[in-house]
Amino acid sequence: MSHRIQPSGAKRPRPLPNRGRLAVAIYLAFGSAAFAQAPEPERTATLDAITVTSQKRSENLQDVPISLQVLDAQKLDELNITNFEDYVKYLPSVSYETGGPGFAKIYMRGVASGGDGNHSGSLPSVGVYLDEQPVTTIQGPLDIHVYDVERIESLSGPQGTLYGASSQAGTLRIITKKPDTAGFEAGYSVGVDKTTSGGSGHVAEGFVNQPLGDSAALRVVAWKEKEAGFIDNVRGTRTYPSWDADSGGNGTENNFDLAREDYNSLDTEGFRAAARFELGDRWTITPTVMHQRQESPGFFAFDPQVGDLAVTHFNPEGGEDRWTQAALTIEGKIGNFDVTYAYANLDRDVDTESDYSDYAFWYDTLAGYGAYFYDNDGALVNPSQYIQAQDRYKRDSHEIRFSSSQEDRLRFVGGFFFQQQDHDIQQRYKIDGIADSLAVTGWRDTLWLTKQFRQDDDKAVFGEVAFDINDQLTATLGGRHFRVDNRLKGFFGFSAGYSSRTGEAACFDQTDFNGAPCINLDKGVKESGNIGKANLSWKIDDDRMLYLTWSEGFRPGGINRRGTLPPYLSDYLTNIEFGWKTTWFENRLAFNGSLFRQDWEDFQFSILGANGLTEIKNANQAQIDGLEMDLNWAATYNLNLSAAVAFYDAKLTENYCGFTNASGVPVTNCPTPEAPKGTQLPVTPEFKGTAQARYSFDLADGEAYWQLAASRVGERTSDLRLRERAILGNLAAYTTIDFSMGYRRNDWSLDLYASNIADERAEVSKFTACAETVCGAQGVVPEYPNGQVYTNTIRPRSIGLRFSQSF
Repeated sequence: MSHRIQPSGAKRPRPLPNRGRLAVAIYLAFGSAAFAQAPEPERTATLDAITVTSQKRSENLQDVPISLQVLDAQKLDELNITNFEDYVKYLPSVSYETGGPGFAKIYMRGVASGGDGNHSGSLPSVGVYLDEQPVTTIQGPLDIHVYDVERIESLSGPQGTLYGASSQAGTLRIITKKPDTAGFEAGYSVGVDKTTSGGSGHVAEGFVNQPLGDSAALRVVAWKEKEAGFIDNVRGTRTYPSWDADSGGNGTENNFDLAREDYNSLDTEGFRAAARFELGDRWTITPTVMHQRQESPGFFAFDPQVGDLAVTHFNPEGGEDRWTQAALTIEGKIGNFDVTYAYANLDRDVDTESDYSDYAFWYDTLAGYGAYFYDNDGALVNPSQYIQAQDRYKRDSHEIRFSSSQEDRLRFVGGFFFQQQDHDIQQRYKIDGIADSLAVTGWRDTLWLTKQFRQDDDKAVFGEVAFDINDQLTATLGGRHFRVDNRLKGFFGFSAGYSSRTGEAACFDQTDFNGAPCINLDKGVKESGNIGKANLSWKIDDDRMLYLTWSEGFRPGGINRRGTLPPYLSDYLTNIEFGWKTTWFENRLAFNGSLFRQDWEDFQFSILGANGLTEIKNANQAQIDGLEMDLNWAATYNLNLSAAVAFYDAKLTENYCGFTNASGVPVTNCPTPEAPKGTQLPVTPEFKGTAQARYSFDLADGEAYWQLAASRVGERTSDLRLRERAILGNLAAYTTIDFSMGYRRNDWSLDLYASNIADERAEVSKFTACAETVCGAQGVVPEYPNGQVYTNTIRPRSIGLRFSQSF
C-alpha cells in the first residue's frame, strides 16, 4: 500500500496537489475509443522509494526491520482520504470501535478486550501521533482532518521502547507537509457529495506555502467540510410503567419535536499554520499550531428494531469537539550528534448531550425504578434521563533525543520523555422536575453527578543501539525505563436524599470540589518498570532483508472511580516476530510480511458495573498469533496493483472468571468462567484485507485514470464474555468497494468517486445503553423482543465530485 510507479528514463508527471486526479470521460470506464489511441513509446515502471521516520530517524521503508505500512501523500489523494475512518479501512492491522467522530477506540494486531474508552478507564493501547506529538486522549485520539499530509505510518506490534505507554500494541503517525523555503506553492480543492439514504455534503480546502527569504518559510492550511447525516430520528412514543400508573394512564412521552431525518450530520472546520526557520546549516526551528472544531447534532448508531439507519430517541443529542494543538520542534547538531527537542501542548474541550431514556425505561420496566422519581409535591415525574457532559483535556509533552550518524557502524538513538495529561470531568445525569431532595446539592434536576479530575503523568528514559556485525547482519538492542503516576479525585454519585450509601452519603471531605458538594474519591497509583527490544536483521542483498524481533509494550494501571474497588494493574504485551522486506524484478514488485506471536499478560478489561459505573479489572492471559503481508506491483507503466492482508488467531489462554483476588491479580480457576480458555478476543477479525488497482493513461494533453479499491473485514465477536456476546450477537463480515475516475491537465484536476458502492451496512460495533443483561434482555418487553441493541455502522454509499488546482 505504499509504493508508486516510476518510469525509468522518463520524467515523472507532477503529482496531484490534493484529493486525487480528475474525473472525466465516463466512457473510459466502458472501454471506448480512448483506449484505441496511438501506442506510446515503451516506458519501464518501477516503484518509488518511501522515506519514513518510524524509528526516530529518516530511513527507506524497505530498510526498516518492523512491520510497517505507509499511506503516502499520493495514496491519500488517490483514495480520497479525509478522516480516521477513511484511512483505517486500508490498514489491515488496525481494528476499531467508535461512538462517533473523535471517540474511536483503536486496536492493533488483535490486542483488544473491548470496553475501553471511558473517561475513568484504561489508557489506549495504540498511540496516535501528529508529527512528533502524541494526540491520544484518554477517551480516544483526535479525529484529524487529513489534508496536506505527507503520509500516515502504521507501526504494528509493541513500540514501547521509542513511543512509550500508549503504544503497547502499535502506533499510528500522521506526518504533515512542512514549510519549504524552495519556492511559493499553493492549492485548493472543492467538492460536493451525496449519501444514499442521507443528505448532501461539501468540502473546501486550501494551502499556501510562502518562503520568507532564503532561510524561513510559512505554510498555512485551512479546511471546512460538511458530512451528510444518514441516521433518522423517527417519531415514536414510550410509556413508563410506574409513571403511567401514577398519572392515570398518561405516562407516555413522545419525541415529535426532536424527530427529523439525517440528524447526525457533521460540520468540521479548522486550520494549521507552521513556520520553519533555518539558523545556519545546523539548526532549524519549526513552530506549529493546529485548531479544529467539529459539531454534530445527532447519534452515530441505529436500532434495527426501529428500522434501517433509524432510532427513536426522546432527548436532545449531539456534541461539539474543539481542540488546539501547539507544538515546537527544534532540530540541530551538536558535534557529530543530531539533536531533536519536541514540545506539544494540547487543549481539547468536548461538550455532549446524550439521550439516556433507554436506561430509565428498561430499569423501570424490569425493576420499577420510575417509582423513585417525584417532584417537590410528591407526584411522580417522567423518569426519562439524559446526560449533559463537559470534558476538558490538557496535555503537555516534552521529548529530547540524541542520535548518532546512520553511517556509523555502532549507532544509537535515545533520550528523555515527559508528559502530563489532565482530564477535568463533568457529567450530569438529569431528570427534569425531580424534587430538590433527590438532586445533588447545588445541581438542579441532577440525579447523578460526576465531577472529577484525572491526572496521568509519564516519565521515561529510552534508547536503542544498533551495531553492524558485518555488511549484512545488524543487531539492535533497545530499552525504556518508565515511571507513571495516575490520580483520580473528586465526587461521583447521588444526593444523600436518594442514596444513604453512595454519592454525598459516602463523602469523607466536605470541601467543595469544582462545584461538587464534597469529595468521595481521592486515590492514586504509582508504578515503574522496564521494557525491552532486541532485533537481528539480515540484509541478504540490496533488495531483500529478513529480521527477527523480540519486543515488549505496556499500558499503565490506574484508579477505579468506584472507590471501594482496588486499582487495576499495568498490563504487558510480549511480541516475537519474524519478518521480511523484499523487492523483485528490478524494483517492480515489493513483497513484505511478518509472522508473529504475542502474549498479553493480565490485560485490563472494562465492564459496566452497578449503577452503570465502569469497572476496570485485570482479566487474565491471552495469546495472539498472526500473519501480515502486503504486496505492491508496478505491473506496467500504466497499471499499479497493491494488496495487504492480515490473519489473526487471538484467544484467551486462561479462564476469565470476572474477578480478582485482594491484590488485584485475576482469578482464573472458577467453576463457571464468564469466558473460558480458548475464547476468541472481541472486535478483531480473523481476516482483514485490502486490494487496489489503478490504471492511468494519456488523454487529450492530460492524464486520465480509473481506480478500484476494496476492503474485506471478517466476522468478529462483540464481547469477551459469552453471556453478553450472546445478547449483542456477532459482528458480521463485510466488504466495501470504492471506485473513482478522473482527469488532470496542467494545474487542475477533476475527480468523480463513489465509496461503499454496494451500500454495505457494516457492523463496526454493537452496544446497549446500560448493562447488556438489562437493556439487552430478550423476550421480556413486548416493544423490544430482542432487547435494545444498537449498531454502529460506516457511511452508506456516497458519490462525490471534486475539483482541485495547484499553483
